[in-house]
Amino acid sequence: MAMLPREAVEKIGFFSIGKNVQISDRASFYGLARISVGDNVRIDDFCVIAAGEGGISIGNNVHIAVSASIIGAGKITLSDFSGVSSRVSIYSSSDDYTGATMTNPTVPSQFTGVTHADVFLGRHVIVGSGSVILPGVTIEEGAAIGALTLVNKNCEAFGIYMGNPARRISERKRDLLELEKQYLSTQN
Repeated sequence: MAMLPREAVEKIGFFSIGKNVQISDRASFYGLARISVGDNVRIDDFCVIAAGEGGISIGNNVHIAVSASIIGAGKITLSDFSGVSSRVSIYSSSDDYTGATMTNPTVPSQFTGVTHADVFLGRHVIVGSGSVILPGVTIEEGAAIGALTLVNKNCEAFGIYMGNPARRISERKRDLLELEKQYLSTQN
C-alpha cells in the first residue's frame, strides 16, 4: 500500500486536512470540498468516500480500512478514535425499493424516491468487516459492531451489536477511555 506524500494529500482539495494524515494512492474521493479530515487519520486502498450535500466529517485518530465505502447526501460523521474495518459500507442515502419510483443515479430525481438521513458514529466506535450501516443511524460512543452486521437502527453507547438486523448482545468495556486520556497526555 503506497501512501501519498503530504504535498499530494494537501493538493487533493479537501475542505480541511489535519496533521499526520495517511491516504492510499488507490483511494477515491468525490465531493472533496465537503470532506473534512482530522489529525492522525489513515485511509487505506480502494476506499470510496463520496460526500453529498451534507458532507463527511472524519475526526482525529480514525482508521478507514481497505475497500470501505462511505457514501451519500446526508451528513456522515466519524468521530475521534472510530474505526471502519475492511468492506464496511456506510450509506446516508437510499433508493426506494418498493417499485413506487424508479431507481439509480442515471434517472432524473423527479422519477426517483431517494431518501437521505445523517449517519453518526461516536467516539471509539468500531465497525467490523463487511458490515452495512444504513441512513439515519446513530451509533453512540464506544459501541462495537460485529463483522457482517446490518445496522438499520440506532445503537446505544458501549453496546456490542451483531446480526442481521443488528441486536445488542453484550456490554463493551470502558477501559479504553482511560487509555485515551493516557494517550492524549503524551501528545502535548
